[in-house]
Amino acid sequence: MPQNPKELRQAKFDMATSLLACGVNPERSILFEQSRVRSHAELAWIFNCLTPVGWLGRMTQWKSKMENARGRASSHAEILADESLTTGLKMGLFDYPVLQAADILLYKATHVPVGQDQLQHLELARDTAKLFNNTFKQNVFPKPIAIIPPDTQRVMSLRQPTNKMSKSDPSDQARINLTDTPTEIQSKLRRAVTDSIAGVSYDVKERPGVSNLLSIYSAVRDISVEDAVKEFADVQSTKQFKDQVADAVVARLQPIQSELARLQAEPGYVRRVLDEGAEKAAEVAYGHMEEVYKVVGLR
Repeated sequence: MPQNPKELRQAKFDMATSLLACGVNPERSILFEQSRVRSHAELAWIFNCLTPVGWLGRMTQWKSKMENARGRASSHAEILADESLTTGLKMGLFDYPVLQAADILLYKATHVPVGQDQLQHLELARDTAKLFNNTFKQNVFPKPIAIIPPDTQRVMSLRQPTNKMSKSDPSDQARINLTDTPTEIQSKLRRAVTDSIAGVSYDVKERPGVSNLLSIYSAVRDISVEDAVKEFADVQSTKQFKDQVADAVVARLQPIQSELARLQAEPGYVRRVLDEGAEKAAEVAYGHMEEVYKVVGLR
């Protein structure tokens, strides 16, 4: 924050449309905008009153921001005390892991699909659940368990394969978008960073670029990395390897893109899904918040 309100509204709507196109079934899953359910913020504040500041200070993303802002200061406290070093840093960045914990625990989630880079945040949610239960001596919240796809724990940047692929990367060449055309996908993968070693093998440390493409290929083909390596056993040309990965990605995205185009032509349907989802989520969230309020003494 702040963001352009019009662009933010459209981005939220586009994300919902993409999730539906990827196969989220509103008959089985509740799809909604978090901002439509006020209980998220209410529970986050309860957790804020319990969560030790040290827990948040250890979060990797915040620590990296602190390192960038260090300057002449030698400690976390000194950095925070010097406003010239914290220009651009907002309380929301420091505190948002607590809101994430509230997002999860508000619905008493037991299992949460995450990437490798989100494990620390899920661990904070687990610690928060334990802290709340122990503080009030009641078993209110379960400790959620991570679900991590084994071969795609982290999908890496096509341009810098030691960094994760991100929609916020300034280079569009670093990622594959759901809306990319087959030509764009082929172009991006042909330009993806690999290495000069002959053949195709999986070694994240020594061959991060090739390993990333193998992970992507195995994911879109729904096979193991080991089987993916076998399929490329006779491939010596980097171009052939990249083109085969591109063909697999294009084939996997084609039905998703077709559904995305259909949904984009029916914005009213997507809005109804979000409206109905918000109502259902709010009903569940309200009941759980009433339980929390009673436990802490606010009801």
